[in-house]
Parts: sequence; C-alpha cells; structure tokens
Amino acid sequence: MPPSSQGARGAARCRRSAPVSLPRTRWELTGQGNRGYGQHFAEQVARGADVDGEARFVDALAARGARILDIGSGMGRVAASLQARGHEVVATEPDPDLRAQSESTYADLAVLPHEALALDPAEVGAFDLVVVVGNVMIYLGEDTEVAVLERVRDLLAPGGRAVVGFHLTAVKTGSRTYPADEFVADVASAGLRVVHRFGSYELHEPNDDYAVWVLTRA
Repeated sequence: MPPSSQGARGAARCRRSAPVSLPRTRWELTGQGNRGYGQHFAEQVARGADVDGEARFVDALAARGARILDIGSGMGRVAASLQARGHEVVATEPDPDLRAQSESTYADLAVLPHEALALDPAEVGAFDLVVVVGNVMIYLGEDTEVAVLERVRDLLAPGGRAVVGFHLTAVKTGSRTYPADEFVADVASAGLRVVHRFGSYELHEPNDDYAVWVLTRA
C-alpha cells in the first residue's frame, strides 16, 4: 500500500528543510560495528521469520487509519508492516545504508533521512502514535535523551501516545546502559508520563533486561 498523500507531502516538506547541526549519535560513532543489524533482519525476512512483534503491539493501540511516526525505522520492517495494516506511516532513518536497504526491501515505504531532533512538528504535523523501538534510545547522542523525548511529546496529537522499546543494559555494540528508573525520570522531565511498562511486545511482565513503554503527555 503506498503512503497517503498527506504523508508524502510531509515527507517532501521535511526533505526541503535546512540541515540541522546535531551531536553525533552512538550509532554513528560505532560505525561498522553495527552493520550486522540490517543483515540480520534481511535474513529473517528472507526466510519468512516473524519480525512483526513490534508492529502488532503498535497496531493494537491504534485506531484504523491512524497517523503513525516511526523514528529510527531501520530497514523498514515495523513501518512497512504498519503501513500494510492500513495506517498512514511516516518513517525516518538517518543511517544511509539502512535507508537504502529499507527502500530496496519495501519500495512503497517512503523514508525520511532525519534524526528525531531534526523533525519539525510544524512541518511533519502531529501523530496518533510515535514509535521509537529497535533500541533507538540507547544509541542516541550523549545527553540528548530528554531532548528527544521532548520532541516525541511535541509530535503527539491530542490524546496521542508513544511506544518506546529498548534493552536496559548495553548488550549491543556501542550502545549505553539506560536503567528503568533513569528513563522514567527523563520521561517526567520531558513532560511525559508512563502509562504502561511491559517486558516484551507480547506483554510479558517487566524485567531487568528489556522494557516496552507506552507514554503520553503528562
């Protein structure tokens, strides 16, 4: 299913925006150390593995035809799955290799080249759901976590929610440890609040390894 005309117009407006100077993310600083991410999921998709856990979770929170923003969309699997379910999806991925992989794998999914802090709410509009999964939070630039969460807040439509999922410990190359209590404090500082916390996208109870959060404005 192709992106809606509104989503396409938002993408075009973002592409015309002036570049924004931002601190380098941990993902960028890791360089070739994270190249296996896209390859891993490409292999999963090729052999028909279930890679839709996050999308099913988000879809369950969304009204039909919801407007959804996927920040750090990677190789596109979550955004493409949500688009196929009939939602209006805007995907954004700053890594050029992952963006190229996404465009090759999911040709109907438009992908913006923006980091979260380069997204202007006045240009892209507001969203019913903002998705920040795939360990995006533990690869952000140093000390930008609250700023990113503030940007997520500003991108939410009235009553909108955000879904954030990441490993709580630095199990991935170049990532940081982000304890649950520190994240909750950052959420509050950003003018958001925790609605739900789970241990997986299948709604397991909270644990010390992985967290899935549903947030809304405070």
